[in-house]
Amino acid sequence: MTLTFDWFLPTTGDSRALVGGGHSVPSDLGRSGGSIDTAGRFREPDLRYLALVARTAEDLGFDAVLTPTGTPCEDAWVVASALIPETERLKFLVALRPGLVTPTLLAQMSSTFQRLSGNRLLLNVVVGGDPSEQLRFGDRVAKDDRYARAAEFLQVFRESFTEAGSSFTGDYYDVEDARTRRAAEVPEIYLGGSSAAAGPVTAAHTDVYLTWGEPPSAVAEKIAWIRGLAEAEGRTVRFGVRLHTISRDRSEDAWAFASTLLSQLDPAEVARAQEVLLSSESEGQRRMRELHGGRYDPADAHSLEVHPALWSGIGLMRSGAGTALVGSHAEVADLIAEYAAVGVEEFVLSGYPHVEEAYWFAEGVVPLLRRRGLVT
Repeated sequence: MTLTFDWFLPTTGDSRALVGGGHSVPSDLGRSGGSIDTAGRFREPDLRYLALVARTAEDLGFDAVLTPTGTPCEDAWVVASALIPETERLKFLVALRPGLVTPTLLAQMSSTFQRLSGNRLLLNVVVGGDPSEQLRFGDRVAKDDRYARAAEFLQVFRESFTEAGSSFTGDYYDVEDARTRRAAEVPEIYLGGSSAAAGPVTAAHTDVYLTWGEPPSAVAEKIAWIRGLAEAEGRTVRFGVRLHTISRDRSEDAWAFASTLLSQLDPAEVARAQEVLLSSESEGQRRMRELHGGRYDPADAHSLEVHPALWSGIGLMRSGAGTALVGSHAEVADLIAEYAAVGVEEFVLSGYPHVEEAYWFAEGVVPLLRRRGLVT
């Protein structure tokens, strides 16, 4: 097995803290930095900086960059399109919400992107688990129904790339002769979800199941679940994991940085963020929160270590992926090898700040994985 590594475009901004950049919650903390003085450290997500992150990822050998979606972010499609001429081989894993665009229009957008970029588009389908975020976009469809809608959406989307096109009538979509203007390569579809409703959609319609970074034993259970469902559909699905990373030459230096991130947090703001996350409908978000339960020792970053070299501190302030690989390059490589042993083939990574952490990982961890035969 050869592992694939992707990086992340910080379209909400970047910083050396868990607030003032990234998907911090509540959303106003992400804009203002809360009580943390981030003056001189916050990096605006302008095109110049995002291009720097993308070129860094490409130069360091990352395969793709995840471009997130949501109201705290710059628009994923606009950003990814603007970065096509800034890069040569880097792929763009563009996140999207099925309920906010029709499958026919997405097929047209994707077809155009493929031609303009030289087939460098990947799609990350985000069904959505935050009811307040869904309402900002006017989406009142219930959670399990959003998965049912995603299944119809992806069927029409894929069929739109075929010579016959798609004529489809379902509970959510009714289309006649949906098709792309010209033949194009269908982008691979990524989807994550921990609830029961996510499994059948993933098994029947996607190429990659992307889970957040739970301990390897928990990830192994998810992989077995999805693999079994996919086999029943006569399909195979690849598996990826979404994580942050803090890798250093020495383990104590990595943990010192994790401690710095922790020490910058105001306990009152952590409590407030956890209240917001508690309202999420996402099963994956519940599992991320369960790893730490909102409890931690501000003076001891290791209090949030849930598996050797796996740290749940990111999830104190950030929605979505809440864990990080933390340790020496060898310790991080060991944990990646554990994930690979249970079936993970792709790692979507990020770090604070994104340029610097990309170098730490690519120059420190990847050579060790190459020596182990896990990277070509």
